[in-house]
Amino acid sequence: MLTQETRDIVKSTAPVLAEHGTTITTVFYRNLFEAHPELLNVFNHANQAQGRQQATLANAVYAAAVHIDNLENILPAVVQIAHKHVSLGIKPEHYPIVGEFLLKAIKEVLGDAATDEILSAWEAAYGVIADAFIGVEDSMYKEAREQDNGWNFFKPFTVVRKVQESGSITSFYLKPADGSNVPDYKPGQYISVRVLIPGEQYTMIRQYSLSQAPKPDEFRISVKREETNDPNGVVSVYLHNEVNEGDTVEVSAPAGEFLLDTSVTTPVAFISGGVGITPMMSMLETVANVTPDRPVVFLHSARNESLAAFGKDIEKHAAALSNIKTRTFYSGGPDGVITGEILKSYVDVTGDAYVCGPVPFMEAMIGELRKFGMTEAQIHYEFFGPALQLSNA
Repeated sequence: MLTQETRDIVKSTAPVLAEHGTTITTVFYRNLFEAHPELLNVFNHANQAQGRQQATLANAVYAAAVHIDNLENILPAVVQIAHKHVSLGIKPEHYPIVGEFLLKAIKEVLGDAATDEILSAWEAAYGVIADAFIGVEDSMYKEAREQDNGWNFFKPFTVVRKVQESGSITSFYLKPADGSNVPDYKPGQYISVRVLIPGEQYTMIRQYSLSQAPKPDEFRISVKREETNDPNGVVSVYLHNEVNEGDTVEVSAPAGEFLLDTSVTTPVAFISGGVGITPMMSMLETVANVTPDRPVVFLHSARNESLAAFGKDIEKHAAALSNIKTRTFYSGGPDGVITGEILKSYVDVTGDAYVCGPVPFMEAMIGELRKFGMTEAQIHYEFFGPALQLSNA
């Protein structure tokens, strides 16, 4: 337990963290990787290069400082991050290393302002927060390991089929290389794929939504090919160009909190932009299989027709549903974008909405859904990469 004095010190330094947080976390990652380059096998290099990981960690540290009296307030965020950690293979022994370099970064950036008293308070607070993560992640690892066909960390999978879905998206059908089946998963979850690209020093891990309803013997991911010169594109370009049927990749067990509630039959709207359609395909297929009378709206936005994926799959699943409205919008064409008026005309305010896509698209959609009366509990969403704060959230 933290003493009241420790809590008071941590809370009093929250404004300083808000001001210097990204500088502190930038110094933290630089020094961490200089001392422990092996951790580059775990961290996303592209998010590092773009500053997204630094900003996310700064937000997390600030949130912990603000809520130090009631850390249960940040438990939902802890669970979401813990899912990503488990999917990446973060282990308990990583936490003391991170704590050491976070405190050193606070001292380096704040200088004399970071007194021994402040550093001691933050060391104690970090210990409590780290223990919370380790405990949550231990439960997740146990559940992943003990479920039917489960495992921890990474396991070899064979690419059994590779199917082009659009001008930029290709699906990879993956089966365990040892011939076993795969664990069940919830529609909306993701897996991590780990590859060692020829010429690269460190392995790279990317998380991809599972894009079909659960099957006993395979996973399907659908990967958007990013631009070759985009740091985010290294793995997707490698998968598209170099990984073929018969090749092997390493895969983690399914994880994630962006889940379709399959126990209800109230109206549901799936609203996606670009490759954000991938978790929606798993959800749509599941509704078609499990609750075919559930009222469904499926709205998707793509730049143009050549980039719109899964047209035939959507038609097939729609045919199994008794009450569905689907529409695809082309932002580069006469249909334009999904507006608030369109959402209002399609989405039943008494049901639930699931939103996934690029950050600006999601901010716009979530903002419009809130405007016409949907509550936080009714709107479900997931960002790609490190969690970013929603404006207006």
